Amino acid sequence: MKPAPLDEYPVHQSPLSMARVASTDRNFYDRNYFNAHDRTGDVYLISGFGVYPNLGVTDAFVTVRHGNEQVAVRFSDALEERSMESRVGGYRLEVVDPLQKVRLICEHEELSCDITWDGSFPAVLEEAHILMSGPRPILDASRFAQVGSWSGTLSVGGQDFAVDPQTWMGTRDRSWGIRPVGEPDPQGRMTYENRGGHYWVYVPLRFDDFALMVIVQESEDGHRTLNHATRVFADGRVEQLGWPRVEVVYRSGTRHPESARIHLTTPKGEPLVVDVESLGFISLSHGAGYGGDPEWTHGEWRGENWSSSSSFDTTSAEFLGRLPYSTIDHVAKATIDGQVGWGMFEHAAMGRHDPSGFVGWTDMAP
Repeated sequence: MKPAPLDEYPVHQSPLSMARVASTDRNFYDRNYFNAHDRTGDVYLISGFGVYPNLGVTDAFVTVRHGNEQVAVRFSDALEERSMESRVGGYRLEVVDPLQKVRLICEHEELSCDITWDGSFPAVLEEAHILMSGPRPILDASRFAQVGSWSGTLSVGGQDFAVDPQTWMGTRDRSWGIRPVGEPDPQGRMTYENRGGHYWVYVPLRFDDFALMVIVQESEDGHRTLNHATRVFADGRVEQLGWPRVEVVYRSGTRHPESARIHLTTPKGEPLVVDVESLGFISLSHGAGYGGDPEWTHGEWRGENWSSSSSFDTTSAEFLGRLPYSTIDHVAKATIDGQVGWGMFEHAAMGRHDPSGFVGWTDMAP
């Protein structure tokens, strides 16, 4: 094995070349996530870029929902060496100012963009993400998150959009560690014994004076396996906001959230209540490569210089039928004591979840 270009920099954290990662787990990953939207929710973009050193794969995607159509483009290629360059096919990221400004470029005949992210508040390192399947961690990762604004241009379906930072907001995260990627692991005991349920709420929000980051991850009986609630100010101060309690209002006959109320607690013990309204959404299992996507999965080997595109009718029975088994990213309009904020309400309520009243995989809200 050759040394990697990164070996020139004083960034090592193990007695290995940066061409290798310390973990030999095939599911090691290192990736970016971005979303961008105006304040109406009519246009919504989500993008991601990932490298999978132990699989030898790198890939990226951009998906945009406009009206009743969701369009997705994907790129994948062999990962020859680890470097500071984030590029695959017609997709690339440029870190202009670390933890502050990132440029995202996608060149594809179905969907293209050249947009630049500018962080509105300092990035926040979240609590460690861990999810067990019996004795084995299937998710063991670190992640930082940030809210911000976008500028640039977007073109999808022959329509051009000017991305104005006065109205275009978004959130992003960078995560690395272990999570299921690539081709599925072999079936085994834990695959059959751990089909109860998974509950997830992730809410990054941008207000004028501060940003909120809220995460709730629970097992089927309501046992909380990840809890994060912080408020970050422009000067870098971070407040912990206790143990979030989330009330989700689902559309009748579905598991689709229309609104939510999040109860937080300030360091002084005072209640802080956040009301969230969904303005529009993207399904991450339709073309974006997340769990349950039948077309493509992050880290999956598709050969060298591979790309593809898809278009989905978000009103079709097939599209709607998969939503209860997907993670959904909603454009969120939020209020706290009359203050208005913008961001994302990411939610999954899969299978049983006792606090929500879901008893299995097929029942829906009354």
